[in-house]
Amino acid sequence: MKTLPLRKSDWRKEPGVHYLVALDVDGTLVNHDGKMSEAVKEATRQVAEAGHHVVISTGRSLGATLPIAQLIGLDRGYTVCSNGAVTVSIDPGAEGGYRVVDKVSFDPSSAITTIKERLPQASLALEAPDGTVYATDNFEDWSFGVKTTKVSRTQMAAMDSAVRVVVCSPEDTPADFKEVISNLGLSGVNYAVGWSAWLDISPEDVSKATALEEIRQGLGVKPEHTIAIGDGLNDREMIQWAARGVAMGQALPEVAELATDVTLSVYDDGVVPIIRELL
Repeated sequence: MKTLPLRKSDWRKEPGVHYLVALDVDGTLVNHDGKMSEAVKEATRQVAEAGHHVVISTGRSLGATLPIAQLIGLDRGYTVCSNGAVTVSIDPGAEGGYRVVDKVSFDPSSAITTIKERLPQASLALEAPDGTVYATDNFEDWSFGVKTTKVSRTQMAAMDSAVRVVVCSPEDTPADFKEVISNLGLSGVNYAVGWSAWLDISPEDVSKATALEEIRQGLGVKPEHTIAIGDGLNDREMIQWAARGVAMGQALPEVAELATDVTLSVYDDGVVPIIRELL
């Protein structure tokens, strides 16, 4: 795996400040084999115990995000799910241990119809506002964290509300898939192409950064006391949003160019040296 040169800014921790630390999951906390190292678990737990606001910020849906919070041992704070469309407060006293504090939905029918016509071989999944996940029969993925309800493409295109839509086309190369998506002319939505032939579609003007800004304001954290670490195209907005935006060593160049720092890759626990600077 090709990694980027390390880059370090002149950032310095301010004494006595509790920072907001936004952490992507896949490619940041968890490697591409789905594993989180003990070093990452321990460092993240220590930062949270030191009073900093650790916010898991991911494209994953709620059902696949909560196990990450549990793995780290977070028993308070917030998580941003579905690329910013769902924000959750971790609350041990609430049913299930969490409360949904914000949810943004959109009408996905036009985008799905366009994709159905231009990428008929692609598999689709739709996360509804109530948490139900509908998927075509050839869609298999663990990032939703719940069992999917099978529907046809036509049925899905008739649905008028979603918080997230995923398109996967393993028959296409990532380059071919990206070219097709760029020519679709999707409007009224926010979308990001993943590492493989994978597309996340979210509500327009909604991203991890928009959700994090709401959390920042609610917590009373100053903008200069924000840190974000990620590696994917859906991390671009939050890396730009943070005062210290950090790209993982294996990040795409277009992500790294927006960052103030570049750390080691996920396989070298690149998140650890950055967050340990807060201890």
